[in-house]
Amino acid sequence: MTAFSILDLCPIVEGGSVSDALADTRRMAKQAEDAGFTRFWLAEHHGMKGIASAATSLVIAEAGHATSTIRIGSGGVMLPNHSPLVIAEQFGTLEALFPGRVDLGLGRAPGTDMATARALRRNLESGANSFPDDILELQHWLGEPDDTKLIAVPGAGSHVPLWILGSSLYSAHLAAALGLPYAFASHFAPDMLFEALDIYRDKFTPSAQLDAPYVMAAVMGVMAETDEVANYLFTTLQQTFVNMRRNARGKMPRPVDSMDGIWTEQERIAVEHTLRYSVVGGPETAIRQMRSFIDATNADEIMISMPIHSSEARLRSVDLFGELRAAL
Repeated sequence: MTAFSILDLCPIVEGGSVSDALADTRRMAKQAEDAGFTRFWLAEHHGMKGIASAATSLVIAEAGHATSTIRIGSGGVMLPNHSPLVIAEQFGTLEALFPGRVDLGLGRAPGTDMATARALRRNLESGANSFPDDILELQHWLGEPDDTKLIAVPGAGSHVPLWILGSSLYSAHLAAALGLPYAFASHFAPDMLFEALDIYRDKFTPSAQLDAPYVMAAVMGVMAETDEVANYLFTTLQQTFVNMRRNARGKMPRPVDSMDGIWTEQERIAVEHTLRYSVVGGPETAIRQMRSFIDATNADEIMISMPIHSSEARLRSVDLFGELRAAL
């Protein structure tokens, strides 16, 4: 049976606060655990009024304290923003708090605009280019300590499993070369999905962590009792992507009865293309869409991002996706 997991951005919604967002993430993590999901991951973003997961490891810890069995982790930490030693210490601490439950997904994008990236005080010229070397350094800090004076405490000997996250062919080649599991961000970057998965599977080299390729593919997901309600809730994400195209980012907007008059025809075409891998509907429609996506990708695991304004509707969507997985 294909595993299902959740990617949460800890959204700050219109009418809500950062405290509300963090409380909703704790509730969602628990709901995901109860519904049988495999992982609950959080993403690193900075300087965004609608996302409260900038201090990613802290929010992961909140999800960990709210749960007892589900795996928790990052989807992902943007490694060029950080010293590998600091990330090893943070995730070594998480592993000590929640033994055997922590994943470390890694990306090479800054997760923000360039001005904020500079404020993070990393070398932008070398950060993305040094990504493979940073991963190897991170593996060193998380591995068994050697005779050198430098050591990650916590971190050394924790062997927190690493994942490569990406939306390009570069990430597929890198994940294959390093022998790490691969998560493709098809929920917002659909164009290279199938070529990237072919490259990863074809060129995969076994490693100490993984002996065969393992693919996670992502979708946007909104489930409700009916197609009409799900499509209504999905307008929150459609508005969000229109606002991103207009460089008018804010809190997660409330849903609307219709997108007519909100987006232009050109924006509609662009947003619908970007969100082409979305599972939106009542149970019958959603299971048909999900089965089609799984058949097309042959993914080992599906990561679902649920951009829903109402926390109660979001929790209901979690339950319905859990039921969908059992029905597949």
